[in-house]
Amino acid sequence: MDGGQEERVNGDGDADTDLDLRDTVPTFDSTGQKSYRRACEKFRVVPSSAFLRQIQSSEMLLMHRSLGPQGTKALAVALVTNTSVLKLNLRDNWMEGMGGAAIAEMLKENCYITEVDLSDNNLGDRGAGAVADMLQRNSTLVEISLSGNDFTDEAAERLSQALTVNTRLQHLDLSHNALAERAGQILGATLSENTGLRSVSLAWNCIRGRGAVMLANGLGGNIFLRSVDLSFNGFGKEGAVALGQALRENEVLEELNVSNNRIPPEGAIHLALGLKHNKTIRILQIGKNPIQNAGCYGILQSMQENPDSAIEALDFSVTCKFIQSTRLSAKDLIFQHIQPLPCLHSFPGHHSQPGF
Repeated sequence: MDGGQEERVNGDGDADTDLDLRDTVPTFDSTGQKSYRRACEKFRVVPSSAFLRQIQSSEMLLMHRSLGPQGTKALAVALVTNTSVLKLNLRDNWMEGMGGAAIAEMLKENCYITEVDLSDNNLGDRGAGAVADMLQRNSTLVEISLSGNDFTDEAAERLSQALTVNTRLQHLDLSHNALAERAGQILGATLSENTGLRSVSLAWNCIRGRGAVMLANGLGGNIFLRSVDLSFNGFGKEGAVALGQALRENEVLEELNVSNNRIPPEGAIHLALGLKHNKTIRILQIGKNPIQNAGCYGILQSMQENPDSAIEALDFSVTCKFIQSTRLSAKDLIFQHIQPLPCLHSFPGHHSQPGF
């Protein structure tokens, strides 16, 4: 970082990070404690006792501390030189784009932190841009949570550029944002090329239509992802058809959550066709979709007809009501089709939660 210069996000003057206090920070300050106190004075914030207590710990937990943008900037100054903290949790501190930019700048310099949680901080698209820029330069982070930050399709575009370059990041949480159809198209193309991610959560967004189709296509071409959460979107029949094809092609994915996606019986049948050929899916959550008896039956039948099926857990919660349209009870019908699979567990009353 250049001395005396102020870092900015996307050139916006109100997003200063002011991390360079090199002229007032001793070079031996490996914990960052002294630089933190000086930064607090500069930004006129009260030092966080919780931060100071954990400054030499490997895991720093600072959730719900109301740090705000200025308090976050002071904290970032200290963490630039800190060599102890490996996991950083800053969930729900309302740091906004300015604070997010400060943390992003810090992560460009810090080569020790491997996991960071910036969820529920109202980072917005400007904060997403700063994080994306950081991910193109950081080679240490393996896990980042960006849930609940009001990211839109613009944020997806910036992040996709970073994910194309970054091969170190393994776990990404983008749940509870405002990613829509365009974001699905962008991220679908990115996931087909990404070689680092092992798990991704896009739960609780607004991905549907063409975006759902392209996202599913991207999953079909990915050969590294092990766990994907797409719950609480709007994949519908069109997206389910594409997911069925992805399951037929993908040979590595082990966990898939598509609950609450308005998938109709026809969509479930296409998913079943993919499962009929899939050898790796262990956990499938498809609860709270209007797939009806036909969809449930189709999925169970596909598992029966696939001698290489790896499914161990299946979530049909609040989905199937066999007893209303067949002479067999729901318990008898499920038992009839699952019995040959000794490792399988079904959860007809389980209410799954999105995310990691």
